[in-house]
Amino acid sequence: MSEETVLVVGGAGYIGSHTCLELASRGFKPVVFDNFSNGHREFVKWGPAEEGDIRDRGRVDEVLAKHKPAAILHFAALIEVGQSVVDPVSFYENNVIGTLTLLSAAQAAGIKAFVFSSTCATYGLPQSLPLDETHRQVPINPYGRTKFIVEQALADYDRYTGFRSVCLRYFNAAGADFEGRIGEWHKPETHAVPLAIEAALGRRQGFKVFGSDYETRDGTCVRDYIHVLDLADAHVRAVDYLLKGGETVALNLGTGTGTTVKELLSAIEDVTGRPFPVDYAERREGDSPTLVADNDKARAVLGWVPQYDLSDIIRTAYEWHSKSNQH
Repeated sequence: MSEETVLVVGGAGYIGSHTCLELASRGFKPVVFDNFSNGHREFVKWGPAEEGDIRDRGRVDEVLAKHKPAAILHFAALIEVGQSVVDPVSFYENNVIGTLTLLSAAQAAGIKAFVFSSTCATYGLPQSLPLDETHRQVPINPYGRTKFIVEQALADYDRYTGFRSVCLRYFNAAGADFEGRIGEWHKPETHAVPLAIEAALGRRQGFKVFGSDYETRDGTCVRDYIHVLDLADAHVRAVDYLLKGGETVALNLGTGTGTTVKELLSAIEDVTGRPFPVDYAERREGDSPTLVADNDKARAVLGWVPQYDLSDIIRTAYEWHSKSNQH
C-alpha cells in the first residue's frame, strides 16, 4: 500500500499518540496537528508535527495544503467533565467552534474521511444496559453536550452535503504502549487507573472512591475499561473503512465487560504487589452507576475485536508510570 498521510488532530495527546503509533505500524504517515496545551511534544514520535489551534482556520488550511492528507482523525478536545461544569465556555469554544472550523477546512480541502473522537458521555444516564448505539443521547454535562452537538453536525453534513465520517464513542480508555514509549499523562490527572497506580507507587496519598452506595454488585461504580491500543486499532480501521467508501456511522468502543471501582483497585494491588490506602467519599454529581458498552456494531462494521483485557491495561500502565519521571 502506498503511504497515505493522515492528519492526527490532537495527536500529541494520550489516545492520539497511541493512534499515531498504530497508523505508522500499518503503513500510514501520521502528521500531528496540536496546540500542545494538553499534548506532549515528547509523544510525537512517528511523523512530523505542526503546531496550531483548530480554531485558527488559516493555520488549518495551511497544514492541509502542505500535507494533503487522505483522512483526518480528530482527537483535539477538552475532556475533563468536572472542568466543563466550572468553565463551559471553553468547552464550547474548543470542542464545538473549533471542530466546526476544522470541518469547514476539511470540506474545502476535499477530505474524504473524517474520524471523530466521541464519548459514551453523549448517552447520559443509562436507560438500559449494555449501551448500544440506538440508546437515546441525553448528555448530563457540558462536556457530553459538546460532543453530542458535533455528532449531530456530522450527521447533518453527511445528510445534506455527503461529507462522510465515523463517530467513535469511547468508554474508559486506559493502559499504555507495550514497549513503554508513551502512556497516559494528563495534567491534572483525573482518571482512575493512573491515579490508583500513582497511589501504588507512593506518588500520591492513597486513592479516593466517590460513592460506595450505588446499586451495583459492591456499591461502587461500574465502568468498561478499554485498552488504548484497542482504541487506536479501531481508529485505523475506521480510516480504512471510510477510504474504501464506507458510510457515515457512530460506533461504541468498549469491551462489553464492566469492572467496579473496588475490583479495579484490587486488580491493581494484585498486579503491582503494592497495597495503598483507599478512602471513600460522597458520590460525585453526574456519575452514572454503570456504563458498559454493547460493541456488536463496531465488530460488524469494522471487524474490530478488542485484544486486551484488564490485566494488560494495568500491567502496561504500571510499567509506563514506573519508569516515567514526568509526574
